[in-house]
Amino acid sequence: MSGRELDAAGISEPALRSAYEQCRRLNAAHGRTYYLATLLLPPAKRPYVHALYGFARYADELVDDLVAPDPDALVRWGEQFLADLDRTIGHQSADPISRAAIHTARTWDIPRDSFEAFLASMRMDIAVTGYATYAELQQYMYGSAAVIGVQMVPILEPVDPSAMTYARRLGEAFQLSNFIRDVAEDLRRGRVYLPQEDLDAFGVTRADLRPGPTPANVVDLLQFEIARTRELYAEAAPGIDLLHPSSRECIRTAFVLYRGILDAVETADYQILGRRVGVPLPRRLQVAVPALVRARLARA
Repeated sequence: MSGRELDAAGISEPALRSAYEQCRRLNAAHGRTYYLATLLLPPAKRPYVHALYGFARYADELVDDLVAPDPDALVRWGEQFLADLDRTIGHQSADPISRAAIHTARTWDIPRDSFEAFLASMRMDIAVTGYATYAELQQYMYGSAAVIGVQMVPILEPVDPSAMTYARRLGEAFQLSNFIRDVAEDLRRGRVYLPQEDLDAFGVTRADLRPGPTPANVVDLLQFEIARTRELYAEAAPGIDLLHPSSRECIRTAFVLYRGILDAVETADYQILGRRVGVPLPRRLQVAVPALVRARLARA
């Protein structure tokens, strides 16, 4: 499958093909929903999306791994990535993940500052353990989530330039969905991404977020955060129709399934502190299979 995609994208150099394949494996292993949605794109576009996912995931794991995080490696790797990105077009990075991401950036003219902003947010995770206000969290999410939309939009080929604004909002909605679901797991890393002003408003302490039954005040907090995130999804939704028809089903599927994380939290009666909830496989297939048919029709 990946070989056909690389052929369709015109990626023929063996080392570069291998680099893209490593990114695809990262996507398949760690981003089930994202990977499923990517399969709805034309084959020629998929390697580039895998490369962007691989870049983001590799950096994220260097600071988020629960067993052996390596923040110093993140700093070194990020600095080398930007240095390689700034070199002449003929230069290829020695790191395969960087090599594929840089080739993608050059192919689609993805702005350098989007990668710089992402790496800056990843470095914040080294020392920052919480955010006082939602405005502060938004500054973090600009680099960690909104710029992912900025990087994706050129590949998705918008039919209207305003698609970029909607893509940034959708990136924030995706990330807030993860923050809500993973609040207890993030606490194990010493971080709380839900704004402190929200915790204070509902009388929630960090101790309340530890594994175990979800206290009533935490339920109230989660309901508040879910409502805010649903508003972001509603704001982002019009942007899907501003993409090329061959890209819409990919993003629409990701939209429905990531928003489904919020449904899963509600279905679990907010009991998410001791376990990780998600969108069940039957539901993912229920959404993706008809979308695959529509995507093929759009390509035809």
